[in-house]
Amino acid sequence: MTLWDGELSFYPQPRHAAGISVPLLIVIVVFLALAVSFLLILPGIRGHSRWFWLVRVLLSLFIGAEIVAVHFSAEWSVGRVNTNTSYKAFSAARVRAHVGLHVGLEGINITLTGIPVQQLNETIDYNEQFSWRLGENYAEEYTEALEKGLPDPVLYLAEKFTPSSPCGLYRQYRLAGHYASATLWVAFCLWLLSNALLSMPVPLYGGLALLATGAFSLFSVLAFASISSVPLCPLRFGSSAISSHYGAAFWVTLATGVLCLFLGAAVVSLHYARPSALRTFLDQSVRNCGNQAREGSPLNFSNPVHKQSGASDLIISTNL
Repeated sequence: MTLWDGELSFYPQPRHAAGISVPLLIVIVVFLALAVSFLLILPGIRGHSRWFWLVRVLLSLFIGAEIVAVHFSAEWSVGRVNTNTSYKAFSAARVRAHVGLHVGLEGINITLTGIPVQQLNETIDYNEQFSWRLGENYAEEYTEALEKGLPDPVLYLAEKFTPSSPCGLYRQYRLAGHYASATLWVAFCLWLLSNALLSMPVPLYGGLALLATGAFSLFSVLAFASISSVPLCPLRFGSSAISSHYGAAFWVTLATGVLCLFLGAAVVSLHYARPSALRTFLDQSVRNCGNQAREGSPLNFSNPVHKQSGASDLIISTNL
């Protein structure tokens, strides 16, 4: 790293989106492709069962997409502040900027946007990602950020999450993220199992799998929320401080867990209260094939051999 005009040089670096990532986009595209494919074949389903399958498939795809997508979201905990802060090392210049901190299960994302963007003859619009996922080294990424000469606010927040920081944020968020991620993957496996069981004549076990899916989704929320009970290191920029709160990924996961618990409880309750109605609801073909039997119409059986021999027909009638 060299000096230019008495100041550290700034090297170009790749940008990372604050609230989205490439794996997250892949997950969204895959599940959207599945949803569109189902909508294309939906007109081939006749009768009222068309709406039944529409709700069932889209709701199931939403649950599965949410469980996978939140792994790669940086919106579990969000904090932002507008402040007047120093901009570069070895410089007294200060800028008015918007600082954002986005914490996910696999790392943090720090944004710095000038107000206005053009200040000090530069474009102040930074978006940096630091990861602690398995196989990644947060300390090395922080060292690379120092070598790049990133702005002071970005380095200040990144330093608070280093393993050697006395704040302890790295251990808290990393451990909570690992536990939340592990329980979410278990929830995803149980979601796959529930779809398979609900497609078989064993709705009770499908409902129990849905209950387990919701339970593990809520366990992931509790694992991440456990960090809130620990006093956090204050993140201050002069007279301003970043106040963090739970983000969209946290609340969507909580809502999905409650939804799975509700659906699973409904399936289990119907299994014991009205099992025949539950089987008919989950398998529309039963309803279509059993219309005549439920209406109480007689079923007639005749032997065509009697017609060929000239004998009178033998007709057996029975009412079900």
